[in-house]
Amino acid sequence: MAFPNDHESMEISHSPQRKMGRGKIEIKRIENTTNRQVTFCKRRNGLLKKAYELSVLCDAEVALIVFSTRGRLYEYSNNSVKATIERYKKASSGSSNTGSISELNAQFYQQEAAKLRMQISNLQNSNRQMLGESLCSLSIRELKNLEGRLERGISRIRSKKNELLFAEIELMQKREVDLHNHNQYLRAKITENERAEQQMNLMPGGGSGYEFVGQPHQSFDARNYLQVNELQPNHHYSRPDQTPLQLV
Repeated sequence: MAFPNDHESMEISHSPQRKMGRGKIEIKRIENTTNRQVTFCKRRNGLLKKAYELSVLCDAEVALIVFSTRGRLYEYSNNSVKATIERYKKASSGSSNTGSISELNAQFYQQEAAKLRMQISNLQNSNRQMLGESLCSLSIRELKNLEGRLERGISRIRSKKNELLFAEIELMQKREVDLHNHNQYLRAKITENERAEQQMNLMPGGGSGYEFVGQPHQSFDARNYLQVNELQPNHHYSRPDQTPLQLV
């Protein structure tokens, strides 16, 4: 966008034709829509031109934002509109008086504290009224409203209580079924073990009931004598007339 420099503008302003131009107009809202739009376009271009000249001639950081009546945005900045706005915020916050800010903060917190105290007082009165206290200042309509609130609250409490009771009953019934199934399983296991023991007792040699006492290879009888069938004739003797030894 090319604009004439400051010398050209000075020459134009001192020309005789410039002095013979139109006079001043009254600064007020233009009622005619067409004229208002034409004036907006002309003065918008002039404003953008002046912003550009100011930024170039004086090396200033300029940001210009214009919104038309139709909502269209027109902007100019030699750096960045957002950066210039952030710089403006820092400058305005830094140049403000800290004492006034602290006073404003104190006033704000005092107002908030007053609001909170009022809310606490209202809640305490409501709780006392719920308990049947501090009812003297209430009208008949307010008492009816309070009664309706209490009835609705009691209804919700009973509904929640019944819901919890039904859930507890369902849980206990489920546990009862689980215990019954576990009991049946244990009974079946006991019956199976008893049948297995009976089958072991009926098998041959499996359960005669007799037990051997003492060493199984001991060759003594009840009188601590050698068994007779274990004595064999001595063939080392050569005398045929010798009779074998016998026990009576």
